[in-house]
Amino acid sequence: QVQLVESGGGVVQPGGSLRLSCVASGGILSIYAMGWYRQAPGKQRELVAGVTSGGITNYADSVKGRFTISRDGAKETVDLQMNSLKVEDTAVYYCNADLQSATPGATMRGVYWGQGTQVTVSS
Repeated sequence: QVQLVESGGGVVQPGGSLRLSCVASGGILSIYAMGWYRQAPGKQRELVAGVTSGGITNYADSVKGRFTISRDGAKETVDLQMNSLKVEDTAVYYCNADLQSATPGATMRGVYWGQGTQVTVSS
C-alpha cells in the first residue's frame, strides 16, 4: 500500500533553516501533485506549498520568499527547504500526495498523507 514518510523536522532558532523530505512508496504508477501542509496547536491544517507533476508551484502567502518546494519525479520525493524560520512556523508538517497506485486487478487514484514531522522554532 501507499506510504508517505517524512523526515527532517526538529528544533531551530528563529532565523534558522530546516529541510523536510518526503518519500512516497508502494505501487505508485504516477504522481499528479505533492505538497506540504502544517497544523499548529488549536489551528486548522493549512497548505504550505505544493508542486504539480508539471512543476507548477504554489505557496502560502506567509511563507513566500522563505520556503522552497522541490520534487524529484524519478525518486518520488518532495522536499521543503525552509529558511528564515519564524516562531509562527512552529507546527506539525505533513506531506501530501495526489497519486495513482496499483492494486491487484485495478488502479486507484487517491490523496495520501504522511504521519507528520514536528518543526519547532524557538529561542
